[in-house]
Parts: sequence; structure tokens; C-alpha cells
Amino acid sequence: MSAAASINSGWLRRWALALAWLACMGASAPATADRVTVYTNATFAPLFIDQKTGLYPEMVAYLNQLKLDGIDFALETMPRKRLQAQLDNGTLDGIVIGMAPQWVGDAAQEKFLWTEPFAHDAFVLVSRDTNPFFFGQPSQAGARIGVTLGYVYPGVDEWIAQNQFVRDDAATEERNLDKLLRGRVDMIVVTDSVFRYYMRTHRFTGGVISEALPGTASDRRILVPKSQRGLYDKLAPAIRKLAEDPRWKMIQSRY
Repeated sequence: MSAAASINSGWLRRWALALAWLACMGASAPATADRVTVYTNATFAPLFIDQKTGLYPEMVAYLNQLKLDGIDFALETMPRKRLQAQLDNGTLDGIVIGMAPQWVGDAAQEKFLWTEPFAHDAFVLVSRDTNPFFFGQPSQAGARIGVTLGYVYPGVDEWIAQNQFVRDDAATEERNLDKLLRGRVDMIVVTDSVFRYYMRTHRFTGGVISEALPGTASDRRILVPKSQRGLYDKLAPAIRKLAEDPRWKMIQSRY
């Protein structure tokens, strides 16, 4: 064998060994986690306080601790109108936390895939004790009622229309509470968890009254587009087991 052939043969052997080593390293390297964006339009306590605290951030952190087939969940906020538009036209590139089927026109649960509830809530009617309002009772036309922009209130919307109340939309339930306490609206519709958390953190002990509203409770679920059935099949069983997990019960107790 010539010197040139020997050199070429040695180079080829070294190259083959290097390729084999790289292939081995690639096979043994951990797979990159799949990133799933979890959207919410809630930017108020106790649902969302900051990126780490609040019911929704802690829910996402809890899911990541479960390590569901290497999935990495990341929470992002999106305005309600844009979120609804992307749900309607099928362009949403993730899932939605904290929704109820009736809020997005899917009471029959046919448009989207829905997990079991991970938290239970209900709507209440809140008014000032100096000028109280009660559901189902006739009230003066023109009274201003604070509601959240884009929300649907089955049964309550009809009562609002019958009494000819003026709907005063706000971006968040917390803003509605501010408006009520400042006298800018006569009453508001708000979820009980937000109302109780707001009153506790602002140390209000009186001045308002609340009344539970009839209709479907606002159980908080996770919405998954039907195009992501595989993800739903991994997520849904984990949500069903939440009620049995003391870690999740402890998280809920904080909010």
C-alpha cells in the first residue's frame, strides 16, 4: 500500500469513528421537550397575580412538575377579543386555561375538547348596602350594571335586558369592583373567588352585599382545540386526578 493510500485509509477510519460517536451521542441525548402555550385572558387576582403566583400560574407549574411525556407548558396572556377570534377561526396555537364551555358558545361541548374542572366557582351579584339590588326582583330601569367584556351570563343576561339595565363593560372583574366601590356603577356581576379575594386583600369588611346568582356554575376547565387530540389525551387524565392530590389542594387553599 502506498503512503498516500495509507493516509487516506487512516483518515477514513477516523471519520467513521467520529460519525459513530456522534450518532451514539445523539441517540442517548434527551429529547427536546414539546412547548405548549397555555393562554388566558385573566390578568387579575387571584387567577393571575404575576408569572409565578396566582391560580393559573401555579396550575401551569403543577402540570410541568407532572412531566407529562416531556411537555413543557408556558403561560401567556392574550386579550379576550383576540382569544375569541382565534378560537372562532381555528388559528389558536395552544390551549386555554380557566374557561367554561358557555363562555365561548360551546355549552354542548362540541366545538372544543374540555377537561374536567380543576376549580369550582360561581357568579354573584354585588351591590352597595346603601342601594342594594337583588336578582329576580324588579328594579329601576337605567341602573348601571358592571359586567366583564366578552363574558356571557346565562339567565342573568335576560334579567339585565328585562330590567333595561345599562351594561357597563370592563376589561376585568377587579376593575368592576373598583367602579362599584367608587360609585360609578350600581351593581356588578363577578365570580365569587375574585370578589372574596379582592375584599380580603383590600381589607374591606362591609359596605357591600353579595347574592349568589342562579345558572351554571363557572367551573374552570382547560379548553383544547380538537386539532390537538393527542395533547388532550395526555392532559385530561392528569386533570381528573387533581381532586385526589394534596399538593393541588394546598395550592387552591391559597386562592
